[in-house]
Amino acid sequence: MAMLKDIPYWWDTAPALPNLAIRSLPDRADVVVIGSGYTGLSAARVLALRGVSAVVLEKETFGWGASSRNGGQVLTGLKLGPSALIEKVGLTRAKELYAASLASTKYLEDLIEEENIHCEYKRSGHVEAACKRQHFEHYRREQEVLAREFNHQVDLIDRPDQQRELGTRYYHGLLVDEDSGALHPAKYVRGLAICAAGSGALLFENAPATKILREGTRYAVVTPQGTITADNVLVATNGYTDEAAREIGKRVFPLGSYMIATEPLPAALAAKLIPQRRVVFDSKQYLYYFRLSDDNRMLFGGRADYKPATPESNRKSAEILRRGMGQVFPELKDVQIEYVWSGNICVTRDFFPRMGQHEGVYYALGYAGHGVAMATYLGGQIANIMCGARGKNPFKDLPFDPLPFYYGKSFMPFGALYYKLLDVIK
Repeated sequence: MAMLKDIPYWWDTAPALPNLAIRSLPDRADVVVIGSGYTGLSAARVLALRGVSAVVLEKETFGWGASSRNGGQVLTGLKLGPSALIEKVGLTRAKELYAASLASTKYLEDLIEEENIHCEYKRSGHVEAACKRQHFEHYRREQEVLAREFNHQVDLIDRPDQQRELGTRYYHGLLVDEDSGALHPAKYVRGLAICAAGSGALLFENAPATKILREGTRYAVVTPQGTITADNVLVATNGYTDEAAREIGKRVFPLGSYMIATEPLPAALAAKLIPQRRVVFDSKQYLYYFRLSDDNRMLFGGRADYKPATPESNRKSAEILRRGMGQVFPELKDVQIEYVWSGNICVTRDFFPRMGQHEGVYYALGYAGHGVAMATYLGGQIANIMCGARGKNPFKDLPFDPLPFYYGKSFMPFGALYYKLLDVIK
């Protein structure tokens, strides 16, 4: 792995952004948006289109976090499957939440078309791969629930026939959902940045919000470049929420996720491995997720190491994922790995996203790995609400309490052990 690059493959294959940054921070704005991922940029675009002066503060570079690092899977549903969703919130609310996931995909597709964002989006469909036979039987029950209660059709493919979707014997049958999609995440988030700036939002890189102070009915957002006063603040930092929004950060926690990208594969081999070029994830808690890029690289991800990323952990994770990829696809066990990278997903205690206000500060976050469409959607919805317009909040009645025994210090390694144990016993 001498050629290994410790950056996302997506960064090397997305065009550079034009210079969107303004020279100096303004003294005031109607809204300060903290974070320039899908949520923050989608919100800033809508705010600006509605005539609201919006300033976006980004600690790193635009879209630097999960929005340019994820697998580019635009998935139907939420983290919890349909049966678990019904058990958690009841049938009526489960239908509302599932419908919101489908609405988020439609919102994303409409935005991409309206703004002409070139991000390789396609309705590829997704595959869920059963790691054990009992997982496939669970898929059979889920297929019935989806059809009966959610009017959503998916297909099942038993193991003897799964080669038409996945060229592997590693799994024990598949569930196929035609309504999911795929995109190039860095091209998409950079396109969103251009849209937000073009709509009138002011975007600032390398401008971390270090404090959010209440000043009467307004807020002062402190940055190393100066302080901005604003009528409202939106925290859109997801798995990168820090001390500036500590009370919100205590209600979510980050999980590390890692990805590798191979060298480009021969077209015939790529067609054998994922013939329909769908996005794929499997049924483990400590799951694998993978897809083909447009240039026929295998992009293979998973929870290789839950600890915060370092160059050393990236290389260790690259080897873990390479072995896993070789188990799923033996043809790839000796293929060259050219990229490895990591990022944080963000989860709440019940795995539902959240959107709302805490002590006056707005937030939208906690997508649990299903954030490409949902983050875009909730960013737009919360922007409408902040403007006094009609906006939908599918998660408004769910409690959003601090996580027990969590005070901002990561317990990812303990979570990793727990989920590995579940994969053994379930």
